[in-house]
Amino acid sequence: MAKIAKTVKLLTMPTTMNISLSDELKSFVDERVKSRGYSTHSEYVRDLVRRDEQEAGRERLRALLAEGLASGPGPDWTTQRDHLRQRALGSSGSKV
Repeated sequence: MAKIAKTVKLLTMPTTMNISLSDELKSFVDERVKSRGYSTHSEYVRDLVRRDEQEAGRERLRALLAEGLASGPGPDWTTQRDHLRQRALGSSGSKV
């Protein structure tokens, strides 16, 4: 088990990314780090990226829901069940 944990830790090593900011943006980030209790600038940026990633997931879910609603009603359950049952039985003729 320790070997697996060590492997996972190796796979999650952070990568470095340099970001150029104007003096105004750097001051803003400095203030946010200080006022919101982040330990480092990197922690603040990681939190922003995570939040953006979550929002992208929500946007994708909204798009899928809209697509489903726009597709109209599907077959009624009885028809769908019978179709699935027939597919599961194939040509064997067995009863479920």
